[in-house]
Amino acid sequence: MSEISLPIDWQHVLLRLILAIVVGGLIGLERQLDRKPAGLRTHMLVSLGAAIFVLSGLSGSPIDSGDHTRVIQGITTGVGFLGAGEIISRTDRRKVQVRGLTSAAAIWVSAALGVAIGAGLWFIGLAGGVLTLFVLWGVKQIEERSKLDNDADP
Repeated sequence: MSEISLPIDWQHVLLRLILAIVVGGLIGLERQLDRKPAGLRTHMLVSLGAAIFVLSGLSGSPIDSGDHTRVIQGITTGVGFLGAGEIISRTDRRKVQVRGLTSAAAIWVSAALGVAIGAGLWFIGLAGGVLTLFVLWGVKQIEERSKLDNDADP
């Protein structure tokens, strides 16, 4: 039986996985505080799962074909199904209500951040996490202020 040899040591693998959890968790915490169904644990798991897939693709194992782009494509497809489940919710048998587009996008971004961190692209993962929080929290504040200003105008 062939032994799996990582191109990096186990401490770096563990650090990447923990960082993926932290970055996904920050995004999930924002969603949780906004009382969205896909919250803290969901985003942490999506980001961690994406990092695990990428690290597995980088492992140099016998099943590794060397084409890491297929791993990323598979993650993107799988997360798309998860996002679709977040968006579409049935209110009754005849009516479909579309909600949760931002939460689905946050899940998608969490996966992308996990991919970046799993691949060892620390700066992209951290910068992307900060920018994602800005979009989810900061831009929401701007939208709410704008709505209040529009509601106050006669």
